[in-house]
Amino acid sequence: MSAMQVQRALLDGGRWHFQHGPIDLVIGADGDAASLETAHASAWFRFQTVLSELVAELPALRLPVRGPCPLQGVIARRMWHACRPYHSMFITPMAAVAGSVAQELIGYYEREGVNRAWINNGGDIALHLAPGASVRVGLFADLARLDPDDVCAEACFDVREHTPVRGIATSGWRGRSFSLGIADSVTVLACTAARADAAATMIANAVDVADARIRRVPANELKDDSDLGDMLVTVDVPRLEAVLVQRALQAGQKRASELQREGLIHAAVLVCQDAWLRVEADVPQPELGSALA
Repeated sequence: MSAMQVQRALLDGGRWHFQHGPIDLVIGADGDAASLETAHASAWFRFQTVLSELVAELPALRLPVRGPCPLQGVIARRMWHACRPYHSMFITPMAAVAGSVAQELIGYYEREGVNRAWINNGGDIALHLAPGASVRVGLFADLARLDPDDVCAEACFDVREHTPVRGIATSGWRGRSFSLGIADSVTVLACTAARADAAATMIANAVDVADARIRRVPANELKDDSDLGDMLVTVDVPRLEAVLVQRALQAGQKRASELQREGLIHAAVLVCQDAWLRVEADVPQPELGSALA
């Protein structure tokens, strides 16, 4: 896997696409030209070593989080520590891999002359916001229904520099990672991308209800080296009665509220079959409180 060619391409709007094996990033930034050039070059240099570092510790990254951290690499350790608060439940550091990679690279944009930057790793986003800066994020619960000719987010929210949010992550059974629950999407706002990634995974797992019509299969039947082993993951959710959807969402909302009280997340938006529930910020912020505007 680490032998795959690392690639980059300049996209419209001055954005960059970095890709190496399963890691696929889109990077955007605003600021003065010289600072942006330095930041992009530094991030690219760092990116070229990321996959090999993770592959070197992959066996340990696929083990449940227990005891002292056994990992050595800075990204691997960030993954482990982001998942550590959930050690009483089943979780491996892989639950935070996308957010942790994005968080590693956003550090190269935290410099004078860069007004704002965002690194989107498959929907898990790390942010840099200089004083006075903000970014608007769109949420799509089901990308299969997205019309590229009519891009209008089902929900959107602004993140401003004065809020503690620097990471946004989304998880759900429709995503590229496996889920134990039935959420179409759970989007979490947290202080870092790694923390948001781990929390989104755990909340999405909690959005669930018992129903024989929901199809689940062992994770290792879908991917033989899955860190979830033979745990049952969701592969199909038929249309459910509204009462069941609400029951599943409320279970996820309860988990999200617990994590918020523990200081692990700032806010969250949960979506299942066109129904929404939110966990608002402890201190209401107009830009976050209007998440469905």
